[in-house]
Amino acid sequence: MIEGKNEINFVLTLEDPKLWWPNGYGDQNLYDLTVKISENSVTKKIGFRYLEVITEDDKFGRSMTFRVNGRDIFCKGANWIPIDALPFQQTDDKYQRLLSDVIDANMNMIRVWGGGQYEKDVFYNLCDEKGILVWQDFMFGGALYPTDDQFLANVEQEVIHQVKRLKDHPCIAIWCGDNELIGALNWFEVTKRNRARYLNDYIKLNTHISTLVKKLDPDRKWWPSSPCGGEGDFSDNWQDDTKGDMHYWNVWHEGKPFKAYYDVTPRFCSEFGFQSFPSIETVKNYAPQDQWKIDSPIMKHHQKNQKGNEIIYENFTRYFKVPTSFENIIYLSQVQQAIAIKTAVDYWRSQRPQCMGTLYWQLNDNWPVASWSSIEYSGKWKLLHYFVKRFFQPIHIVAYCKNETTIEIWGINDTNKNYEGEVEFLFIDYFGKVVKKNKILIELIADTSINISKFEEKELPFDRKKGFLHITASLFSKMLIETDFLFSSPKDSEFKIPTISSEVNLDSDRNFSIVLKTDKPVFYLTLEISDIKGNFSDNCITLLPNQLKTIYFFPEDDVTQDQVKNNLKLFNINDYS
Repeated sequence: MIEGKNEINFVLTLEDPKLWWPNGYGDQNLYDLTVKISENSVTKKIGFRYLEVITEDDKFGRSMTFRVNGRDIFCKGANWIPIDALPFQQTDDKYQRLLSDVIDANMNMIRVWGGGQYEKDVFYNLCDEKGILVWQDFMFGGALYPTDDQFLANVEQEVIHQVKRLKDHPCIAIWCGDNELIGALNWFEVTKRNRARYLNDYIKLNTHISTLVKKLDPDRKWWPSSPCGGEGDFSDNWQDDTKGDMHYWNVWHEGKPFKAYYDVTPRFCSEFGFQSFPSIETVKNYAPQDQWKIDSPIMKHHQKNQKGNEIIYENFTRYFKVPTSFENIIYLSQVQQAIAIKTAVDYWRSQRPQCMGTLYWQLNDNWPVASWSSIEYSGKWKLLHYFVKRFFQPIHIVAYCKNETTIEIWGINDTNKNYEGEVEFLFIDYFGKVVKKNKILIELIADTSINISKFEEKELPFDRKKGFLHITASLFSKMLIETDFLFSSPKDSEFKIPTISSEVNLDSDRNFSIVLKTDKPVFYLTLEISDIKGNFSDNCITLLPNQLKTIYFFPEDDVTQDQVKNNLKLFNINDYS
């Protein structure tokens, strides 16, 4: 070795390595690699996997499919923003907790958004360990950037540093040049007047980044921007669902109804979202009770989307009886958010392989705020995150109605095994009486979705306002999947007032079981335990008459049975004001 920089190249061969897989598809096998020179050494964990991003012309347009070790992966996940607005509070414990919540909700991908930050090493190490694919944006987001030599030299240092730092992680699935820079060309008057000039500047910057990335990491997929149709394609991927990745914001920003999600089938949807308020426990931390109005100065301060509170409230009038109490406004906003995202994900998952990925906006918050997140700044799960855990299950049953008259039932299987079983359809009125039922045998083929049944509104045994459909799927006599479908919006449904009972029991491991029972069907039944931090095993559920349902509560600190019992509150859509 000589004084100064030395480059040493050699090849190591590992016979028959155990492969690294995304969460839900196999084990996350990692190996320790140590390089020593004299007294100096470097150790890191590496994984072996073969990852491709397939973009091929097909009957729908052009695909976008992540393929790992020969298997096509349906990517299920969310967008990630910095975990705290104050960097010193971005602790390892917070990373561990949030990424564990990702796994608990059956996700396999996170998009590191280009308007945030390159994450710390602990983030990528945990994603390797947990099997979380990372869509990695470079940190250029929603703006116009200079392209002079000095700026490009700065960009070059940034790209070289980050690619060298991160390229050995098996979790890194794709390098993406930026967030919404192509779209930004249509946002400003100066770019609208001279789009060609600013497009040339964009191409210069993007080409500079891509040239560096392809040289440093030639075997990993390069993607110019999110959203986009691929290299050399500068079309509008907010509206074009035939190719590339899509950002679909027509529901939130344009005020379209939730059923507008049925109007598009993205090849890969890397952004879509709907806001809610954080829980009353979080609101208490920043707003005194005299500010508990959505148009109060403090509530408006903790809302950084200009029309956000207005959009949330206006949508109540579409789907619900408008609540008057502040706590029910909070509750209903989270129900509404969960329904919105479920509507999109259920439909797009059913359209596999035309759609092969859904990353909702957004997973987390970096301060206490009304937002699109499914997890609050405190770490508390919003109701959406419980929905995510259910609608991202590897095996899932969905029901939807696109045309107001035909109800479609689909079975989704993201595993590598075929499943045979029985599906039961119960048509139940709002008093709880089973008016009609029938069963069918099904086979869910590995890595597919299939339409297992459909029926017309005229086949319903009651007026659509007077009952609902409860579906159970029993696979191999041991796997039970449940879902429900309301034939009318909650506002128009003739729900009955339920009598709900609860029993709180202390388990041996200091967690609590809560046994619930009702005399009439109750919808979006939600448990809250005031002034005690913790999450539940499930929440925002349907409870049928005389059905015992046990929900577990996991407190962060030691609390007594009486404390949990006395602080337990139940919310439901049948009976609120």
